[in-house]
Amino acid sequence: MKKNYLITLILGIFLSQSLMVGGQNQLQTETLNDSLTHITVTNDSLSSPVHEVQEVIVEEEEIQAQLNNGMEFSFISLLRGLFGLLVILGLAVLFSTNRRAISWRLVGFGLLTQVVIAFAVLKIPVVQSVFEFLGRAFIKILDFSKIGGNFLFESFITGNVEDSLINFAFQILPTIIFFSALTSILFYYGIIQKVVSVLALFLTKVLKISGAESLSASGNIFVGQTEAPLLIKEYLPNMNKSEIMLVMVGGMATIAGGVLAIYIGLLGGTDPHEQMLFAKHLISASVMAAPGAVVAAKILVPQTEPIESEIKISKEKIGSNFLEALSNGTIQGLKLAANVAAMLLVFIALIAMLNYIFLKIGDWTSINNLIVNLTNGQYDSLSLQFMLGYALAPLTWAMGVSTEDMTLMGQLLGEKTILNEMIAFISMKDFLDAGAFHDQKTVVMATYMLCGFANFSSIGIQLGGIGALAPGKKRMISQLGFRALIGGTIASLLSATFVGIILG
Repeated sequence: MKKNYLITLILGIFLSQSLMVGGQNQLQTETLNDSLTHITVTNDSLSSPVHEVQEVIVEEEEIQAQLNNGMEFSFISLLRGLFGLLVILGLAVLFSTNRRAISWRLVGFGLLTQVVIAFAVLKIPVVQSVFEFLGRAFIKILDFSKIGGNFLFESFITGNVEDSLINFAFQILPTIIFFSALTSILFYYGIIQKVVSVLALFLTKVLKISGAESLSASGNIFVGQTEAPLLIKEYLPNMNKSEIMLVMVGGMATIAGGVLAIYIGLLGGTDPHEQMLFAKHLISASVMAAPGAVVAAKILVPQTEPIESEIKISKEKIGSNFLEALSNGTIQGLKLAANVAAMLLVFIALIAMLNYIFLKIGDWTSINNLIVNLTNGQYDSLSLQFMLGYALAPLTWAMGVSTEDMTLMGQLLGEKTILNEMIAFISMKDFLDAGAFHDQKTVVMATYMLCGFANFSSIGIQLGGIGALAPGKKRMISQLGFRALIGGTIASLLSATFVGIILG
């Protein structure tokens, strides 16, 4: 316990000093807010007579002053963030299979790694430049996929894509196919494996986890929860319960590169500045999720057996040559795009059906009128969104979300967990378009919180994917499914909370 308190104290001191420096050096936030230097505002959101046009370009100095007033370090923000961390870690300990075996050294260093990454991305210009470079790469991939999509869907008569085809199915889903093919090529040539091995070496040395675990956790930064285990295919049959848990949590805590590209396009729209902002944060969230997944997994199912620190990547390849790798990646992308479309259709229809039932119940019991008065019109009836929002609002408030935004944040967290992150990101986009968020900080925190596959359907996906690579572990995977879901959620919440503390 003394070690636990010591690590917590050191982490708190580090946070305080880092944030004080961040608060005193406001100029370092300029890269974080690139997209906001050309922000679009409306007459409804501004009362000053200077802003009486529908869309205006806000000067950099004005935006910087606004951000300094709305997102600067405060002692209250620090306390709420630390309280949120304790709540989140407490939930992990509550579901732990062996509380006495938890390595608080690993937990401390894992949290420290997360906060260092968050601070660097948000406050250090050099690191920001690196993530912006990666963001530009993803945005360029979006442009390339649009060129391919335009070829398929543009009119022979006008040479343009008709308005009726400018929608989610024809403009967003094709990105999955192209990115899947590109990832397959990079995997075939060993480029992804080389990058992953470097990150895995860091995790193995710092967090003292096995080489196979670190490879899987690092691989999830770039590929999905069924592709990353290919990196450790040879190790899976002999992995113990704690190691399998980390493989599963790592898959839940991150999102695949192709889906990440979708969310950049979805949240950023056609504005390159907005695309860059969300690209940077989504990539950062995926990187932060790796140590976060280690922390969550090793609290839920602590390591008690000796570990093997050797890092040896499986020679498994997606194809025997370039063309086969390209073909296999394209087919996998097509299946994934169809799967995403089908899930969205079913889940959105299911939500509509449930909300219709809740609406009728609300009418019969007069609860709807009570909800309108209670929420000041934010919710107009009994609905799944209302119940999720208020049920999870206390947790989001503890994380540091403003009182005005905590129900919206709770709704997004609930939709991500019960349905999937795609539904939650679509809701987030609707909130952005409607100007529903009170604080810009909430938008950034929500981006980190939703960046992960932690939902109930992922349990089945992992059972089928990882189980196919290690049939002897299927029973163990099914037993660990719910805890893996909790672990993936905890990893994302930790990232969002750290970001909220640093933003102030």
